[in-house]
Amino acid sequence: MRKIKVYVVLFLLFSSFSLSGQEIKDRPKEGEGIYAFLKRHNRLTREDYKAFIKLNKNKLGKNNELKKHHTYIIPSIGETNVDEKESSQNTVWKEPLFGKKEERVELLNNQLKGACFYIVSGHGGPDPGAIGKMDKYQLHEDEYAYDIALRLAKNLMQQGAKVYLIIQDAKDGIRNERYLSNSKRETCMGEKIPLSQIGRLKQRSDKINRLYEKDKPKYNYCRSVFIHLDSRSYHKQLDVFFYHAPKSKLGERLANEMKRTFASKYDTHQPSRGFTGTVSSRSLYVLTKTQPVGLFVELGNIQNQFDQRRFVLSSNRQALANWLALGLLNDFKQGR
Repeated sequence: MRKIKVYVVLFLLFSSFSLSGQEIKDRPKEGEGIYAFLKRHNRLTREDYKAFIKLNKNKLGKNNELKKHHTYIIPSIGETNVDEKESSQNTVWKEPLFGKKEERVELLNNQLKGACFYIVSGHGGPDPGAIGKMDKYQLHEDEYAYDIALRLAKNLMQQGAKVYLIIQDAKDGIRNERYLSNSKRETCMGEKIPLSQIGRLKQRSDKINRLYEKDKPKYNYCRSVFIHLDSRSYHKQLDVFFYHAPKSKLGERLANEMKRTFASKYDTHQPSRGFTGTVSSRSLYVLTKTQPVGLFVELGNIQNQFDQRRFVLSSNRQALANWLALGLLNDFKQGR
């Protein structure tokens, strides 16, 4: 009887060793970056990110991009030592604007240390912006632009950047629903948004300029990003396109970097489709009246049924945010 017990114990021990030694592998979903891929597998720490890079360095593309049809090794849980875990706890904080489910933010790396971003979404407050329709639901520009702005802000924070969300909704947070309900709660960092268009544009531009005056001695790279959805005829399908202020060489550089980043992503994920997004200068109020280098992004036509898929699927909204973050990172690497 004693021998049988010994054999059982030994069997369990060897079984546990063999199980713990098995590698977990998976392929990324459409548009998924490393952060989203690891999050899907409950790997949330900076050490998980580092371990993933080390395990898969020969399978990653430029700028550590995931390749669609490749299988990647997922780091085992519990591999980090106590000191690493304790140090990682100092880099975790909460951002209530992201909502209860997404408020936890963890610093994954410092690739954007020294960068500062002013993220502005849609219209907000009394103006929902462009309105499209899908099935029996209305699609409001400000709600979808805001959700993408939140996702972008979180991505940038995780990489060590200072981020301001200029337009804020204290309730919504990051949402995964297809149809995002409209509200008029949005504020300009706590201030009521005016009804008049010029009043709204001036308010957010003045807010950015006041923040920038304090930030420019501390950060060597400051950029404003304005996120919108266009409204054209429902027949008109649009790729993402970018505006910069006239005569702004750095704005033009950023816009072209974004175009290259998006084109590269489409080549990876939809190679037969191509990318027709454009870059042009435009004398928009928020580009000419704000001091930091600015980028105005139009994410597609909210009236077009094909473009609408780009917004209503939360995975697509996350992909857009990831690609915008990557474009900003690529531009940041080129210097001030």
